[in-house]
Amino acid sequence: SSTVKLQVISDLFLQATCNDFIGTVLQGKTARTEMTSYIFQHSLVTKAKTQRMRIVLPEGVDWHVVVAASELLERDLCEIFILGEPEKVLSLAKSHNADVSRAVIIDPRVAPDVPEMAAALVALRKDKGMTELLATELLRTDPNWYATTMLYLGTVDGVVGGMEKPLPDTLRPALKIIKTAPGVDLVSSVSFMLLPDRVYCFGDCAINIEPTAEDLATIALSSAHSVAALGIQPRVAMISYATGSSNTGPIIDKVRKATAMAKAKDPTLLIEGPLQFDAAVHPEVAAIKCKGNVEVAGRATVCIFPDLNTGNTTYKAVRQATKCIVVGPITQGLRLPFNDLPTACTVKDVVNMVLVTCVQAQAARAKYPRGPLGPPDEPSVGGAPAETRI
Repeated sequence: SSTVKLQVISDLFLQATCNDFIGTVLQGKTARTEMTSYIFQHSLVTKAKTQRMRIVLPEGVDWHVVVAASELLERDLCEIFILGEPEKVLSLAKSHNADVSRAVIIDPRVAPDVPEMAAALVALRKDKGMTELLATELLRTDPNWYATTMLYLGTVDGVVGGMEKPLPDTLRPALKIIKTAPGVDLVSSVSFMLLPDRVYCFGDCAINIEPTAEDLATIALSSAHSVAALGIQPRVAMISYATGSSNTGPIIDKVRKATAMAKAKDPTLLIEGPLQFDAAVHPEVAAIKCKGNVEVAGRATVCIFPDLNTGNTTYKAVRQATKCIVVGPITQGLRLPFNDLPTACTVKDVVNMVLVTCVQAQAARAKYPRGPLGPPDEPSVGGAPAETRI
């Protein structure tokens, strides 16, 4: 009936719009514009389509990956490379009504380009003890190493994997081969929390355990760059258990110092800290605790947590309490995109991560055209050499 149709349309409209925005407009007040979950996901698709990237998925043994690959290919969003035995990958796809016939499926155990790839690894890491025998073994037995070497040589533009391994094992090849971008001495991560009427970026919730003030400043700057690349205005809140000058202590002082350092490195960045989480994201709380500060307080789009314990706990609490979609953790700071999939991820999670990787790859390829990368300095994680930490 017409009544039912009108109700369906009304429900869809309310789901896809920001209720705070609509209410404010109807009251004749100045509206806050927020990135919603639907707009964010639509923008990922739109951006990915502007330049089709080549993405490799190392875990062709997982049905979530195969089904996600099928969806991405059907929608013509990117080129897909899948690592695994072709017969098993195709059989897995068939059993889930997925079509990956347009994907390039490679079995590293018998791939003919392994000798060439091994030679590239030896040339890059000979002074670190890499030999032809070791390189060949890594490439034949560890899909992550094969995928990362594809990225290093320019065969693909991004890597999305990690469901089968712990994060340190997943990232190790990228830290050794791809390494950090110029001017960035820290690899970190962000997670996009897709709430119905807005999107928050949380960092670092996956990599750096006890970041220093210098590390937090770098994470803040990298996170601001990441959200801007995905169409969100970065308004960075440096989170602590106190707001402004209301308290002191080692953690608060570290956050305060990190905020000052980030401001010094980028005076144009909208960043404030220390801020409690409620003061960072809730306008009414911010009006009480942060009088006169309206650029970030109550309007934060990026929340940087003082350590991994706080960040990871908050990210998981928000995800479970709200049942929101999470895109991440997204690795930032590397020269080319290499992203880790959560262990218990869904097909939608894989699709979203690939789309983010495509957008990252588009920006990276503007700086690094397809072809072998050069050997910059070793990256670091958490202030220590990557090889000793991960």
